[in-house]
Amino acid sequence: MLNLVLFEPEIPNNTGSLIRLSANMGVSLHLIKPFGFEITDKRLRRAGLDYKELANVTEYENFQYYLEKANPERIFAVSSKVKQNYAEVKYQEGDSFLFGPETRGLPQEILNQYKGITLPMQANSRSLNLSNCVSIVAYEAWRQINFQGAKNV
Repeated sequence: MLNLVLFEPEIPNNTGSLIRLSANMGVSLHLIKPFGFEITDKRLRRAGLDYKELANVTEYENFQYYLEKANPERIFAVSSKVKQNYAEVKYQEGDSFLFGPETRGLPQEILNQYKGITLPMQANSRSLNLSNCVSIVAYEAWRQINFQGAKNV
């Protein structure tokens, strides 16, 4: 199973969309506090629709607690501040993809600890929407493990 990890997410609509994505892909979604919204936020519920019950979502008080409890095998830090193209990496079952908050990205100390990957963009672009970025990376990793668990492959 793949793992999508949101470090201090700020926008409820993005998190709600990713709850839906994780349910449909059969991947785990890990949410690291603090959040920029209440987990009961109606925008989160609307974006996630009725998928929260179908998704494997776990909340953590902080990054260290996530590392201790989730015990991730391999972590890829996804950031516009690194050079390694996400499509040039060989992914495997159990990989974790760490995404930073929408307004500031992952802290440099976290980026320094893990292999960083990025999505190509035009030269003058700053970043992609978080839920779009997570979707692109997650589907590439899922493709590489042959869409494990999918009903229509």
